[in-house]
Amino acid sequence: MSALPPLTSIRAFEAVARHLSFTRAAEELGMTQAAVSYQIRILEERVGAPLFLRRPRQIALSETGARLAPDVTKAFDTLRETFADSRGLVDGMLSISSVPTFASHWLAANIGLFQLANPEIAVRVEASPHLVDFGTEEFDVAIRATSRLQDGLVWNLLLKAEFAPMLSPRLVEEYQVRDPADLLRVPQITPDDPWLYAWLELAGVSVPPTPDRPFSRLGSQNLEAAAAIAGRGVAMVTPAFYADDVASGRLVQPFDITGWDGHGYYLTYPEARRNSPKIKAFRDWIVPATEGLRSSQGRSE
Repeated sequence: MSALPPLTSIRAFEAVARHLSFTRAAEELGMTQAAVSYQIRILEERVGAPLFLRRPRQIALSETGARLAPDVTKAFDTLRETFADSRGLVDGMLSISSVPTFASHWLAANIGLFQLANPEIAVRVEASPHLVDFGTEEFDVAIRATSRLQDGLVWNLLLKAEFAPMLSPRLVEEYQVRDPADLLRVPQITPDDPWLYAWLELAGVSVPPTPDRPFSRLGSQNLEAAAAIAGRGVAMVTPAFYADDVASGRLVQPFDITGWDGHGYYLTYPEARRNSPKIKAFRDWIVPATEGLRSSQGRSE
């Protein structure tokens, strides 16, 4: 199989053949007229025949050029359509990586509203604690719980990761939880949870030493809240995520005191892509949509 001529030369030929003008082809390609003429000469040398007939103030395709032009134009039309279709698929799919707690307690219940407002955008959500590398992974945006805002990314605060103790109504009565210190008598789902000790200090309770016996860690708010609902103990969770559980009586937040250590749930994406239409559409939807979560906060002492 013989090698193709340089693609730059083929591209220049296609443009000149379409416009029948070196000047207009040069403008389209962002090249000088001399550079276009040079590329055509390279192609003519490879073909072994003139491709254009130079006439005063106009050019015309030679016999060889006229035979080549339709197939070359068709090939470039196919490439244009292929890349246009690919661009449409990329622009029409929004890939979101979200920490599991936010994904399960807010995003899953509300993402359908975004799709109703933006029917031209399909959505793929992956719930994972994994930190996305936008340079190597095919995600458009991520929702992360962090206090360290990395350079090169845009960070939109969705809500502060406040924390407070929650437990089942049965345990509230069983252990007669009336004051913050009463929580020390209740089993702790994660006994070494730093949120627990920070909250106790905030509530003016002397902090007991960390237990030195072995214990289990569930590792996520989702699992800890599920254990609390099941009556296994006190869980330190973000109240904004569990308003429905409190309203339904599955959980109780016995005290209004909430703590905050600087962590927040953020929508983040590369600065270079901040004007991508699908990212802008999602940002312009989710920031106002989470306003209710943020407005319920700010009660920390």
